[in-house]
Amino acid sequence: MQNLNVALVQPVQFWEDKNANLNHLAQLISNIHEPVHLVVLPEMFQTGFTMNVKAMAEPINGESVTWLTDQARQFKTTFIASLIINENDHYYNRLVMVDENGVQAHYDKIKLFSLAREDQHFSAGEQSVTVNVQGWNIRLQICYDLRFPELARNTLVGDAFAYDILLNIANWPAKRSHHWKTLLTARAIENQCYVIAVNRVGTDANGLNYSGDSVCINSNGEAQWLTAEQDQVAIFNLDYEALQQFRKQLPFLKDA
Repeated sequence: MQNLNVALVQPVQFWEDKNANLNHLAQLISNIHEPVHLVVLPEMFQTGFTMNVKAMAEPINGESVTWLTDQARQFKTTFIASLIINENDHYYNRLVMVDENGVQAHYDKIKLFSLAREDQHFSAGEQSVTVNVQGWNIRLQICYDLRFPELARNTLVGDAFAYDILLNIANWPAKRSHHWKTLLTARAIENQCYVIAVNRVGTDANGLNYSGDSVCINSNGEAQWLTAEQDQVAIFNLDYEALQQFRKQLPFLKDA
């Protein structure tokens, strides 16, 4: 199995301004000068974490997914992001996996953030989703899902793990950054997987500050954090053989 090159995009977000966000992301992504298999953007990537669903929602074939498709075609890679989708008069915080041919998979956020009344504006997803990129199995999550370890529980079928990477995209406030960092590290260790997590920076219209703290964590809990509060792109190489060797040396999940 080949290693996986993943680009994490940690941007400032402009409140409910799709054009500003898409233009800014295009500038950041233009700094990717090497081949990558996956580009990961934050939750509600082109609006910020808003409950203004009627104004901000799009159909699945709307302008923002078209933009992701165009970027995927230009960079010959796959993009992951979430946005507000209107489907049959229901609104979803939907993570989409997009390549040059459009949406290849999606995941609707299961755990809606009641403190922000997300549960009053959105319909919850009903099941976890695992996708495959270049032979790597990736479990998809959005922000608040992180607080519920049962959603991330890795399992074994024979000697095969259900997934290799837990991927979480978020708008996670800086005042709870200790929770973010601790929970992400725990998920990597307990599930013997890589964790990829992308968060935004800047301040939103509600006065919440976001420090970013996007990260790549290996199965031993060793983390490479992006610089806090900095608008940036970072590329990580995920080593498949190293992951498999670690799992063989410490076969903890066989006792689950």
